[in-house]
Amino acid sequence: MAVLTAGALLTGMMHGVFVALCAVALSIAAALYVECVRADRRSVCSVVRHYLSVRCVSRAGRNQRDALERDTLNVRRAQEETLLRRLRDTKRTRYGLEYHFDSLTDTTEFRKCHPITTYKHYEELIRRVASGEKKAIVMGAPILTMTSGTARCSKMLWNKETNSDYFLQGVSVCVDVMRKSFPETTSLQPKVRLFYPMDERYSEAGVRIVAMPFSSELTHHGCTSPPAILEVQNEHNALYLHLLFALMDRHVGILESRFSCVVFDAFRLLEEHWEDLADDVESGRISSRIVLDAWLRSKLEKGMKPDPVRGDELRTAISKGFEGIALRLWPRLHLIHTVDSGPHQIYGESLRLHYCRGVPFYSPLYATTEGLIGVNLWPLQESRRYLLCPRSMFFEFLPEEHLDAQHGPNTQNSFNTLSTLLMDEVKEGKNYELIVTNASGLFRYRLGDVVKVVAFHNQCPVVEFLYRLSETLNIRGEKVNEALFLAALKKAVTQWPGAKLVDYCCAESGILGDSSGGAQPHYQVFLELKGVRNLTEEQRYKLDMSLQADSTVYRSFRIKGSIGPMRVQLVSKGAFQELKSYMVSFCHTSRDMFQMQRVIRKKEYADFLLRKTVS
Repeated sequence: MAVLTAGALLTGMMHGVFVALCAVALSIAAALYVECVRADRRSVCSVVRHYLSVRCVSRAGRNQRDALERDTLNVRRAQEETLLRRLRDTKRTRYGLEYHFDSLTDTTEFRKCHPITTYKHYEELIRRVASGEKKAIVMGAPILTMTSGTARCSKMLWNKETNSDYFLQGVSVCVDVMRKSFPETTSLQPKVRLFYPMDERYSEAGVRIVAMPFSSELTHHGCTSPPAILEVQNEHNALYLHLLFALMDRHVGILESRFSCVVFDAFRLLEEHWEDLADDVESGRISSRIVLDAWLRSKLEKGMKPDPVRGDELRTAISKGFEGIALRLWPRLHLIHTVDSGPHQIYGESLRLHYCRGVPFYSPLYATTEGLIGVNLWPLQESRRYLLCPRSMFFEFLPEEHLDAQHGPNTQNSFNTLSTLLMDEVKEGKNYELIVTNASGLFRYRLGDVVKVVAFHNQCPVVEFLYRLSETLNIRGEKVNEALFLAALKKAVTQWPGAKLVDYCCAESGILGDSSGGAQPHYQVFLELKGVRNLTEEQRYKLDMSLQADSTVYRSFRIKGSIGPMRVQLVSKGAFQELKSYMVSFCHTSRDMFQMQRVIRKKEYADFLLRKTVS
């Protein structure tokens, strides 16, 4: 009887497996049929890989989303487990032995024995790691990486291989969010992924130094761009080629980049070079104006063929102007997938109002070189808010009113314990600087990001990014942060008829020396505008008045005369794109990770823009 039952069970299981395999095969066959009809450039193998990738990531996303939801029900436990795991992983390192990580059993003990830190705390350790010292602060072979460069200049950090954590806790969860909020994105349409080649070098001891810690090519087979574009080192040429291969395919479904500034740069390049791009699509050849090695040009052109019909489509679409051009180029474009919060806000707004009008945007992740911070579970909301990930880092929060305190290794232990709050202790509506302990050996590290707690998801804080401490104008103690200045600037732009803001940055007059142009300390503001060639002095002064209206402290210093009126200068078209390239080369960071400095602290950057001033 048992044998018969087992046999029946086995037969039933085999039948179930057979039915499941048939269902999968039919799904793949249906997808292949549809996609191969729509796009004659995609091979059957490419579509199969794309299909399997979508299925795997979708399943991982559902599982990770469920795990995230469970963690939000008890963030104190999730955070303590995360911290203890970080301490276990590093307790046998030189750093772990120095701070007795093997004896720490909870968050309270950790906060008592370990000071709040800044980059200066780790500089000597980083030097030793770069010199080849083993087990200084992480077990195994570390990877050195460069920060984004917003804090005056890029800094070197060490990084463990955290792609898996970043992908599972961040990317896969966002894929699940997209599946629910934008069902069309689950189709097998090709994706445009805009990325630059990743620079890689080595320290004097042979330690690998990468420009960014997280790979962008996990699912490259679903993209319009061929892998050979990774061989193109010139940023302009790489972006041109991304656009070219994207324009060849009328069935694009998603346009993706790490930050919205890259998408914005792509559409500006399209506006300037659309005739060359249309000619290339029509002829099936890459313009001779794009300088490439012969072997690389040949490799790229193997994926092209003449398409005069598509060339005519592109010219017709562009003849109607560039407002809403994205949907005319790609009628089935469902989503722009890019971070457009914080310093990238102005690029996202320009895209939504002009080039990409009518296309939804999803700003998926809040992440830094130091690791994953939060995920956006509410893509349909206009404000960009992120649920903090309880398993990615151990988070502490320093109230905004305490940001002037100088914390360091000699800070009293009791003050360290009392000065920060944990995830379940913060208050809705309050602003905090994030302090993190991550997987790569940073402990109680002041990130420099100030966020606002806007809600709670179960017990877990939901935050909006406000500003970076390094991006604060502070001549006399007025502390005008990036969010405050940008709000005043946007208000002033509305009072300049025909003007549209393209880009901006500021400098404190003290760094300019003799070229500051004023006796009193003041703000030097550089603007790139579209739609106007000049501003009257009265119009320029509206920016100063707008900031005075928004900041009572700034207004008081202006009234007293201890801060002089702003100097507002217009720069030539493309000046900020040139500045970005200059900054990237100067700071040795990746263009993919680079974030524009809104307050520049180096005289050479200010001098660069002064040379570009047209009014």
